[in-house]
Amino acid sequence: MKHTLPAFLLLALAVAVLFSVVAAAIAFALARWEGAAVPSALSRCGIAFAASLTLCLAIFSALDRT
Repeated sequence: MKHTLPAFLLLALAVAVLFSVVAAAIAFALARWEGAAVPSALSRCGIAFAASLTLCLAIFSALDRT
């Protein structure tokens, strides 16, 4: 089973990145819907992407230690 570990890790990383992109897109859409300017909405989008990716990777790291 050890030969599948890198593939599983890449799949988990891809899922984390895709989840973060979706969260960033939703944050951008909500900021624009609220009436924020595009630079401000992009800033919120980047913050949401970074926060959700950090949270996903922290959870994966915690799961790996158990």
